[in-house]
Amino acid sequence: MKIAILSRNKKLYSTRRLIEAADSRGHETRVIDTLKCYMDITSTKPAIYYKGDRLDGYDAVIPRIGASVTFYGMAVLRQFEMMGVYPANESVAIGRSRDKLRAQQLLARAGVGLPVTGFAHSPDDTKALIKLVGGAPLVIKLLEGTQGRGVVLAETYKAGESVIDAFKELNANFLVQEFVKEAGGADIRCFVIGGRVVSAMMRQAKEGEFRSNLHRGGTASVIKLTAKERATAVKAAKVMGLNVAGVDIVRGKEGPLVLEVNSSPGLEGIEQATEKDIAGMIIENIEKNAKPHRTRTRGKG
Repeated sequence: MKIAILSRNKKLYSTRRLIEAADSRGHETRVIDTLKCYMDITSTKPAIYYKGDRLDGYDAVIPRIGASVTFYGMAVLRQFEMMGVYPANESVAIGRSRDKLRAQQLLARAGVGLPVTGFAHSPDDTKALIKLVGGAPLVIKLLEGTQGRGVVLAETYKAGESVIDAFKELNANFLVQEFVKEAGGADIRCFVIGGRVVSAMMRQAKEGEFRSNLHRGGTASVIKLTAKERATAVKAAKVMGLNVAGVDIVRGKEGPLVLEVNSSPGLEGIEQATEKDIAGMIIENIEKNAKPHRTRTRGKG
């Protein structure tokens, strides 16, 4: 197969591993910098151009679209879909997962376990918002944040009130969420491919930090999931419409709670922690499913 990988840096671990996995299985790959593409948007013969070349003949595209280029990245991916190229993750699904509020609403509607969450832009009653999520400590998240950025733990009511008021002054959209104390600063990254959990790791925040992201010094270890945790991760990915997803959950008193569903999960941490060939599994899933114009969520927004 001929596979396009949408990535702004071919030296990134995840991109390199996908190239290696595809090459080892006899496929042809090309890394395409999303922002350097330009498009001919016509109804009869849509096209994408890159460095003067028309991108033709691709069987599949793997989107590794950073959060900062989501809008243009999804436009390029939609163009590939219009050309009949099979996407490892569809543009509609990526859009759902990148909109934190929409993702929470879709997961809640499907009955997926979530921390108690409130949404606000400029609430007149900050006290009521804090009370809604059970008081302090509480977590406040900017909707645009990634990899733990824009996430604040307010340990006291007064701190929560100050952060919320500051975000209001900035005209920022944010979520307010209960702090799941029993998680102990740890969460679980479940890697879902093709409707099943293929690997999982527990990420533990470093001392003095509540965010367990590996980018922020968290540590990773292999973990055995319960049947309910597996089912929750699979359902969360399915609700988003993602074939490949990193589903982050915490262990709450009543069971697993989903924190986030990531449409471009990094491979380095999970591969090193579990010693599994996740990149190879992604390529294998594409081999099984890649067919022209094969998109499930087309037209559903």
